[in-house]
Amino acid sequence: MQADTDLIQRAALLFSGDRAMLATLVNMAGALAVNLVLAGIILAITLWLAGRLSKVARRAVQRAGRNHPPDQTLQAFIGSLVRYVVIAVGLIAVLQQLGVKATSVIAVLGAASLAIGLAVQGALSNVAAGVMLLLLRPYRAGDAVRLNDQMGEVKSMDLFSTRLVSPEGLDIFVPNGKVFGELLINYSTPKLRRFEWQVGIDYDDDVDLALRLLLEIAERDPRIVRAPAPWAKVTGLGESAVNLTLRAWAANADLGEAAHDTLKAIKQTFEAHGLTFPYPQQTASEREPKTIDAGPPAERR
Repeated sequence: MQADTDLIQRAALLFSGDRAMLATLVNMAGALAVNLVLAGIILAITLWLAGRLSKVARRAVQRAGRNHPPDQTLQAFIGSLVRYVVIAVGLIAVLQQLGVKATSVIAVLGAASLAIGLAVQGALSNVAAGVMLLLLRPYRAGDAVRLNDQMGEVKSMDLFSTRLVSPEGLDIFVPNGKVFGELLINYSTPKLRRFEWQVGIDYDDDVDLALRLLLEIAERDPRIVRAPAPWAKVTGLGESAVNLTLRAWAANADLGEAAHDTLKAIKQTFEAHGLTFPYPQQTASEREPKTIDAGPPAERR
């Protein structure tokens, strides 16, 4: 209000013929024109610098993840984040050049952000979780994962949700807030994975022979690695069988085929060596009914 009053007084003096005030207004107009030009230059430099730094950030993210497939989602997010930060700083500099106090603008933006945040806090929680997932990268597109007790292959990810394709071919959209706050398992990250088979043999069979055959089966398969070495031990005594366990390691890509072929080889090899897989059995016994001795007839009164 004070600035408006001063401007009106100066205008009144101008129209009254005060040449000194006219010169003052001319100087003010010149200063304003200079400020507008400088503000335009700052804005142009800001936009150019925002685009330039955004590209630099994208390339930096791409170089940082050169050992993995290109992650377009993370590159786009980091590039946009850098761009908007630079633009925000540039706009504050423009406002200061034009004489607007940046503290007032920041206060207004802060109040507006608070109101918007309260209105859409559920969506913002997903966005915050999405930002953390993009920065930490616990999984990438193409990984086999279990998210919030849902298993599938990651197809895409944005700031709000992660899209999975289940083994049945179903599209599953999991909110990022549920992903970040729950158990997350990535099956594609390890280079080696272990599989385990438990088999039972008859109590009359040769346990040492069975253990030796299990290790030989694992050693014959080229997909099973030698370090860590395969492991076979007796792990339990069941009601009708001696329980044996084979543990072996294989490359992540070969795990499924190696595990299934190993189970088939166990059955064929054991049968070829006379080892049996007992079925659950129950033994039924029949007892004769008990007879009660009543004693001599004279005593039965």
